[in-house]
Amino acid sequence: MSLKLQKFASLDAFCDFANRIAKTSDGKSREIRVCCGPGCLARGSKQIHEELVKEIDSHSAELKKAGLELNVTLSEKCTGCHGLCEAGPVVTIEPEETFYVHVKPENAKEIVEKTLIGGEEIKKLLYKLDDSKGGECAHKYSDIPFYALQHRIALRNVGVVDPLDFDDWISHGGMQGFLKSLAMKPEEVIDEVDRSGLRGRGGAGFPTGRKWKSALKAKEKAGTDRVWIICNGDEGDPGAFMDRAIMEGDPYSVIEGMMIGAYALGATEGYIYVRHEYPLAVRHLEKAIETLTTAGLLGEDILGTGMNFTLKISRGGGAFVCGESSALMRSLEGKVGEPRAKYVRSVEKGLHDEPTVLNNVESFTCVPMILSKGADHFASLGSSTSKGTKAFSLVGKVKNTGLIEVPMGRTLQEIIFDIGGGIQNDRPFKAVQTGGPSGGCLPAKKLDLPVDFDSLSKAGAMMGSGGMIVMDDHTCMVDVAKYFIKFLIGESCGKCVPCREGLRQVYDLLDKITRGEGEMGDLDKIDRLCHTMEVASLCALGKSAPYPVTSTIKYFRDEYEAHIVDKMCPAGVCKDLISYEINDNCTGCVVCARHCPVDAISGEKQKLHVIDEEKCISCGICMSVCKFDAVDIKSGGIIVSRTEPVAIS
Repeated sequence: MSLKLQKFASLDAFCDFANRIAKTSDGKSREIRVCCGPGCLARGSKQIHEELVKEIDSHSAELKKAGLELNVTLSEKCTGCHGLCEAGPVVTIEPEETFYVHVKPENAKEIVEKTLIGGEEIKKLLYKLDDSKGGECAHKYSDIPFYALQHRIALRNVGVVDPLDFDDWISHGGMQGFLKSLAMKPEEVIDEVDRSGLRGRGGAGFPTGRKWKSALKAKEKAGTDRVWIICNGDEGDPGAFMDRAIMEGDPYSVIEGMMIGAYALGATEGYIYVRHEYPLAVRHLEKAIETLTTAGLLGEDILGTGMNFTLKISRGGGAFVCGESSALMRSLEGKVGEPRAKYVRSVEKGLHDEPTVLNNVESFTCVPMILSKGADHFASLGSSTSKGTKAFSLVGKVKNTGLIEVPMGRTLQEIIFDIGGGIQNDRPFKAVQTGGPSGGCLPAKKLDLPVDFDSLSKAGAMMGSGGMIVMDDHTCMVDVAKYFIKFLIGESCGKCVPCREGLRQVYDLLDKITRGEGEMGDLDKIDRLCHTMEVASLCALGKSAPYPVTSTIKYFRDEYEAHIVDKMCPAGVCKDLISYEINDNCTGCVVCARHCPVDAISGEKQKLHVIDEEKCISCGICMSVCKFDAVDIKSGGIIVSRTEPVAIS
């Protein structure tokens, strides 16, 4: 965009600006979008963008000639994450919807000359559909199931707009929700959000409209004009990156949602709490706040309406517990991030003991769309009790890892196999964990389960912030439970005994089982400990911490019993219960011997090698470097094959 940013003193002045922006993007433009999400950046997407700019400049005359007839303008831009991280770096061309994957800087010249000028697709860069399609290429990204089956609201601009370009955001509907809210009474705005059925996307699923109404009542009851509005961008779940992608790829929409909330609640100050590990999100949010302040959209007397609202960013130190609302607010106050008792409601006594509304990034990003398109549009999506859409990070042993957004109520089967493309190497599906480290693990028999707040909760899992970790048959469920309990031990604030001591006791029992020293009575002990944590812990971290354990015992009890009774790990994971053995496929290439860190492998060249079990530390390096499938894993006296699933007897 080329219009000069100015300070807008009135609504009319800004609306005139927005209309002029709309006229400059009237459909006669062509865009080449380079994904600059973290994954693609790590693979060189910034260099790809730079090379494309150079090539476009050097071919400007030919490009102009190619677009003369339609008076087409061409722009190239870096965008946020396109979602299909497995295929990165990704480059798309609009309006043709051309979708190029695994692009390298050296492909820039060919893209400009063949596609932009010549109108020719580069087949080697197109996305390959699955084998059932006969190796066919996708000519448009809307032909790819990963995109075709999504419905994007929170992610509507991520991968579409340049996150640093205010004009670009305005051209894609930015500020329309806020402008519409200004034409309504504050209580009407809250009613619209309430009527949409939006529930908090941070994990608890509390109705957003009801929370806002409660804060307004608390403000009136306290006889104060002060109410705080906070955006939780801490997102500490392993494998989750939805909020990160939104803050990096569409920072203006996050802020617009907070502006609407501030208008509805009469808030004059707000914070965005961002975890320290998200430096790119912080930079983009800071730039957005600076631009909006310069334009008169943040600060005093916004657009001449008399509304005052300032926004600051606070960086968290990486403590998982600060994702909990009261712990986050204590952190903002400069105190140790510890939760408060649940009878202290943050809408009444939150930040500085004043009425406070806290929602997460995804929740605030949905608000502008609810205002601009109406509550009924949002409520028409999803299930009866879980309205709208939900963004998920789909990771683990799934073919199409990445960022997705679907209407609530889609089944696990649809998400993992239709959108996610199924399990890597076509291995058998074993489990999916939803809801982060405190989420439950669901087995194959639950694949038809609708993904919404209530259905997941009834099944012993939870929505959480939206992390979804897929596992195949090589995953040991006892080890998974042990891993997440260890993570939570390190992240517990230690304030309450049930969480602090309960987690350690559960971990010790799980560790005992994975070492082959477990007893059947240990499962009863774990069950009692988990129950105590659920009912007596101070905050949601401790109350939900048992879910990975209770769900795996419920759905994979036979695997626990195999560890305890048969002293074996069917998945071939637990080091104390497995050993490595070289089979007849060995060619004597000595690669495994060279890589063994403890010199446990011996043998001559071109002859069968042998592993000394006394020296072996079960690190698995020999198996990872062998190209001939010559290394087997043994557990409980039998070979645990790496190519065929192992049944538990």
